[in-house]
Amino acid sequence: MYSLLLAVIYLIFISLGLPDSLLGSGWPTMQVTFGVPSSYAGYVSMAISFMTIISALISPRMIRRFHTKWIVIVSILLTVFGLIGFSFSTSYLMLFLFVIPYGLGAGAIDASVNHYVANNYSGSVMNFLHCFYGVGAVISPNIMALALSKARWNEGYRWTAYIQIGILLICILSLPIWKKNEGNSDSQEEAGAGIREALKVPGVILTLIAFYAYCSGEATCFLWTSSYFAGTKSGLNDELIASFGSLIFGGLMLGRLISGFISNRLGDRLLIRIGIAVELIGIVMVMLPFSHYLPAAIGFVVIGTGMGPVYPAIQHMAPSNFGKKYSAAVIGLQMASAYVGSTFMPMVFGNLQQNIGIEIMPVYLLIFAVLNIGLLERTYVVLRNKKV
Repeated sequence: MYSLLLAVIYLIFISLGLPDSLLGSGWPTMQVTFGVPSSYAGYVSMAISFMTIISALISPRMIRRFHTKWIVIVSILLTVFGLIGFSFSTSYLMLFLFVIPYGLGAGAIDASVNHYVANNYSGSVMNFLHCFYGVGAVISPNIMALALSKARWNEGYRWTAYIQIGILLICILSLPIWKKNEGNSDSQEEAGAGIREALKVPGVILTLIAFYAYCSGEATCFLWTSSYFAGTKSGLNDELIASFGSLIFGGLMLGRLISGFISNRLGDRLLIRIGIAVELIGIVMVMLPFSHYLPAAIGFVVIGTGMGPVYPAIQHMAPSNFGKKYSAAVIGLQMASAYVGSTFMPMVFGNLQQNIGIEIMPVYLLIFAVLNIGLLERTYVVLRNKKV
């Protein structure tokens, strides 16, 4: 039953990834439909992320009051409402009515399932879990591409909602499995340090800014990769441009799959260093001045592969870096920092590319990659000096 429950949890994270890449892959066509500037995708993305922040901040209270299984079911239902709402939107402003269930559902799933897995499964499982997030995020741009070739962008959201409904039904059928594991896996932990106390621990603030930098680059890729190809490569049709939205997610999936096999042997810090080095190679590949789209497409896959282990590894090493007393509060703060980066920095890039040109995207990603590794390395020095 324990293995069967793990399979259901992996499926839940596929459902978490499904909605995340639809806006980026569909936006070049949606923008024309709504008659708005390309930068306006950033405001929709920001609104979704803002609702996700709210959901993540209230998730500890929900976790204390409700079992994870019920949070998951309600959250997936909320994302279904959001996706169907997007599919019926006939104007740009209508999208903002449905970002509320869209974002609330995603944040609650992310926080509750990460908490559940962190307390009941190994670090290797955590990497595989985030790999399955990538599976969902790879699938949906291709759904959007199929919708653009056969129907309209609206159907891309509607078909994704149907898949979410299928996953929701499986989760409902799996309720007895969760019940069998509640005895030892859904128990509540003793209260640790609070957020204010955790912020005073040496190295925590540096880690939060590093996490913010990582997610700023990741979210920018989520939203703007398809638009980058639309703005820098000529002769591409709408379906091919939409499919490019899956490149970064495919890379993330590959990076986390590899990390799941080697993380216990290499350790979190070395895994992060290797990952960011690979990410930098990918950024350089995107910068190369080739007119054909293939080198840049490979570059975005390499960027995603490098990014893959960073998010799970930063969260996984929180207890060893800061102690179990502070780990819960630190992980909560890290998720909040992540969502702040996801909320604002794609919008900032949207305005930059509108005024300067979308070809600056690899430079923008380079800044955050260097900031990420620089702050993490500084954190390790602080922690080493603390031990001495």
